Amino acid sequence: MTLAPPTERAERAGPTPGRSRRRPDHGAWFLVLPALIPILVLSVGPLLYGIALAFTDAQSGRTRSTQWIGTLNFRDLLQDTLFWESFRIGLVWAVGVTIPQFVLALGLALLLNERLRLRWLARALAIIPWAMPEVVVGIIWRLVYHPDAGVLNETLRDLGLGDGRDWLTGLATALPAVIVVGIWAGMPQTTVVLLAGLQNTPRELHEAAAMDGAGAWRRFRTVTWPALRPIALAVSALNLIWNFNAFALVYVLTAGGPGGRTRLPMLFAYEEAFRYGQFGYAAAMGCVMVALVAVLLALYLVGRLREGGDR
Repeated sequence: MTLAPPTERAERAGPTPGRSRRRPDHGAWFLVLPALIPILVLSVGPLLYGIALAFTDAQSGRTRSTQWIGTLNFRDLLQDTLFWESFRIGLVWAVGVTIPQFVLALGLALLLNERLRLRWLARALAIIPWAMPEVVVGIIWRLVYHPDAGVLNETLRDLGLGDGRDWLTGLATALPAVIVVGIWAGMPQTTVVLLAGLQNTPRELHEAAAMDGAGAWRRFRTVTWPALRPIALAVSALNLIWNFNAFALVYVLTAGGPGGRTRLPMLFAYEEAFRYGQFGYAAAMGCVMVALVAVLLALYLVGRLREGGDR
C-alpha cells in the first residue's frame, strides 16, 4: 500500500470539521471611515461639484438662477482659440521645464552621490529652492529680471553685452525667462528623488564593473541607468503633470502676460472664473484638464504594467 503525500491527503479529505472558512470582516470598514470621510468631503466632493458646475451656465453677478445647459460649455471650449493657444503654451512650458530639469537634476544627483568633501553641505544647499514657497521664488526672480536694478542686467552691462532688457515683459523673452525659473524651482525635488534611487543601487555592482575595465559612461549605461530607470520614468511623468498644471509661480512672475504669451491653461481658467465671472465655463476647462491628466496617468500606468509583464 502506497501512502499519498500529506498535502494530497488533506485535499482529498476536504475542509477540517469544526474549522470554518475565513470570511471578510465587513466591520473593518468602520475603522477606515475616520480617514475616508475627510477624503470624500475635501477631495471627491469639490471635484464632483466642479463637474456638475461645468454643465450649467453659472455666472457671477446674475439675478436669475443657474440653469442646466448640458454640454454647451464644452462645445464653446472646443471652438475657443484662446483656450487652445493656452494649451499650446502649457505644453511648451511643461516640456521645456521637465526635460532640462531632469537632465540637470540627474547630473547633480550623480555628483552628490560621489564621496566628496562637504557633501552634506552641498546637499543642503541644493534643496534650498525646494524649501521656498513659489510666491517667494517668483518675487526673487522678478528682482533678478528687473530691467534697471536686476542682477542679470547688471551682469550683462558689466560684460558689455548690451544695456539690459525687461525679460518678463518682452514678447520673445517672457516664456523662456519663466521656463528658466521653473527649472530652477523644481530641480531640487527631482534631484532628491534621483539621489535616493542612486543610493539604493548596490555599490558592489559599480565596483565589479570597474574591475572589469568599464569606464564611467559604460558603468552608467549598464549599471546605474537600468536601476534608476523606473524612478526616472515616475518622476518625469509626475513632473510633466505638475508643470502642466502650474499656476502660482507664473502668476507671480507675469500674470499670464505679455499679450497672453505666458498664459498657461490654469491661468486662463482662473481669469475666466474670477475676472470675467464665467464659473460654468471655467469649470468645463477644469474638467478637460482633469481628463488630460487622467489620460497621461493611464498611459504611464499601462507602460509600467507592460514593463512589469516583460520581466
